[in-house]
Amino acid sequence: MPDIYRALGDPTRRRILSMLKQENKTQKEIVEVFNISQPAIKKHLTILLEEGIISESLSGKYRIYSLNHNSLQTAYQDMLHYIGELLDDQLVSLINYVEKGEFRDEQD
Repeated sequence: MPDIYRALGDPTRRRILSMLKQENKTQKEIVEVFNISQPAIKKHLTILLEEGIISESLSGKYRIYSLNHNSLQTAYQDMLHYIGELLDDQLVSLINYVEKGEFRDEQD
């Protein structure tokens, strides 16, 4: 399962993903958009590749990057499920708190 938090945890990686949402890009095209070095962009691309959020293919001497839609969709669903469980736990705690009437004791 991809670590979506690692992949999206950096604004540069989020911007790269936004670019790839529109169309596939070469590494050169990605580098040209940023004011950081090619090796720094390569590190960001490597993280996105390691998490399976993007894929890489070769076209001659160029590396072409594209979104891995299936992996991104799976990560999104997993994240929604995880957040849903957190919210469910919080709601159960709130219900228990209200049903026990503990908030009345704190107001006195």
